[in-house]
Amino acid sequence: MNRIQSIDPATGQAVADVAARSTPAEVNTVVRRAADAGRSYERAGRPLRAAVLHAAADELEARRARIVELGRRETALPEARLNGEVSRTVYQARLFAGVVEEGSFLEATIDHAADTPMGPGPDLRRMLVPLGPVAVFGASNFPLAFSVPGGDTVSALAAGCPVVIKAHDSHPGLSLLAFEALEAAVAAAGAPAGLVGLVFGREAARALVTHPQIKAVGFTGSLSGGQALLDAVNSRPDPIPFYGELAGLNPLVVTESAARVRGPEIATGLVGSVTGSAGQLCTKPNLVLVPRGPDGDKLITEATRLIETTPALTLLNARIAQAYEEDTQEWKGQAGATGGVPAGAGFSVSPRLLEVDARTLAQTPPKECFGPALIVARYDAGTLADVLTALPASLTGTIHAEPDETELVTRLTEVLRPLAGRLVYNGFPTGVMVAWAQHHGGPWPSTNSLHTSVGPTAVRRFVRPVTWQNAPAAVLPEELRDGPSAIPRRVDGRLLLPG
Repeated sequence: MNRIQSIDPATGQAVADVAARSTPAEVNTVVRRAADAGRSYERAGRPLRAAVLHAAADELEARRARIVELGRRETALPEARLNGEVSRTVYQARLFAGVVEEGSFLEATIDHAADTPMGPGPDLRRMLVPLGPVAVFGASNFPLAFSVPGGDTVSALAAGCPVVIKAHDSHPGLSLLAFEALEAAVAAAGAPAGLVGLVFGREAARALVTHPQIKAVGFTGSLSGGQALLDAVNSRPDPIPFYGELAGLNPLVVTESAARVRGPEIATGLVGSVTGSAGQLCTKPNLVLVPRGPDGDKLITEATRLIETTPALTLLNARIAQAYEEDTQEWKGQAGATGGVPAGAGFSVSPRLLEVDARTLAQTPPKECFGPALIVARYDAGTLADVLTALPASLTGTIHAEPDETELVTRLTEVLRPLAGRLVYNGFPTGVMVAWAQHHGGPWPSTNSLHTSVGPTAVRRFVRPVTWQNAPAAVLPEELRDGPSAIPRRVDGRLLLPG
C-alpha cells in the first residue's frame, strides 16, 4: 500500500488516511529545498535561530488541545502523559533558544598574533559552525519530545542546521500537526521557507540518510532499526555522523539492606516505573537484581502482587506488541513468570514479571523488552559485581542502598560507570530531565555516540570546528571579531564573559 494510515492502537484498526509514502524523488526535492534555506538561515546568525525556536514553542502551545486529542487516539498514551510531553517539548524549544542567545556553545576562541615559545604565532580564531542539513527520525514512544518537534530537531535548528524529518508511521497524523506548527514558526520568524521538511515511509528513510546533502542523522528507536540505518550511512561515499539512541537493559540493583528496610516501597516504585507509559520508555529498568533471602522475597512478593493487579496496557503499534509477546515468551521458558490482567483488543498486552537466577545472565544476557515486562534476577552478594560486568551497556544504571552502605555503593558505582551514561541512586531511571547537566546516552549498544540527545549540549552533535588564520575582519563571523562581545569567549587564553 502506498499510503500511510493512522491506526488506533486500542482497536488495531485504521481510522484515517494521512499521507502518501514519499518517493526518492520527493525526498530529493525536500532535502535540496532545506539545503537552500539553510544557507541563508546560517548567514542570518543567532537572532534568527532563537526567533524560530521561540516561535516553535508558541505554535506548539497554541495547538496543545488538538495535539493531545489526536495523540490519545494515535498512541493510546494517557492525556496527562501527552500534556506533560507538550509542556516538555515547548520548554526544550525555549531552552535551546536561550542556548543560542547565550552563545557559549559556539566555543568562540581568539588567539591574537604574538610571539610564543614556538616563535611568531599567526592570528587564529576558532568557532563551531553548522554541519548542514540534518535528518531526524521520529520515535514511536515520544510522539513530540523525540519526534517531529523534539530534541533532535530543536538542537539542530539551534546549531544553525536545516532539518528534514522522517515521520514515524505510528503517529502520522500527529506528525503532520506538529510539522504544521514548525512551518508556521519558520514563517512567523521570517526564516526561509523549506528550513524544515517532512517525509514518510521506509523507502524515504534510506533515500534520506544516503542523500549527499544530508550531513548528520539523529535517530531514536530500536537497535535493529538503528543498525539498518547506520549500515546505509556507512555505504555512502562520504560517511556522516549517525547519532543513534538504541537499546539497553538499564539494570537496577537493590542491596540487601535496602531490601530489608524498604523492600515493598522499592517494589511499588519499580512496578510504576516498568508499567508507566506501558513500559515503552528507553530508560525503563528491564532488569532488577534482588538479593536472595527473605527480604528479597518480600520485595518480589509485593512486585508480583502489583503486576498481577495491573490492567492490560495498550502498546503503540502491532510491531511492538508482537515483539513484546515474542521476547517475553522466550524468557518464559527459562524463568518463573507472573502475568497481569489478560490482554484485550487492539495492541493490548499483559504486564509480566519474570524471575531468573542471576548466575545465568553471564551465559545468556537478556535483551531489552520494550513494554511492561520486568526480569528479576536473584543474586548472592559475592557474585553481584561479576553479574553486572557481564551485562551489555545501557543508558542508565541504578542503585538502591542505605546511607551506611557507602563502601558498597562506591564499589557498585565503579562497576556500573563504564556501562551507563547516567547513574541513579535511590530512584528510578524513567523520566529524563531536560537540563544542562543531563546526559542521555551511553556506551554501545545503548548509543553509538559520546554526545547526549537530551539537554543543551545535544547541540554539539550538529556543529564542527573551523579556524580562521590571519583572516580579514570582513570574512569573520560576528562572534569572532574584535571588540565587545555578547557571548562568552576565550581570548588569548583567558575566558571572558560578555561585556
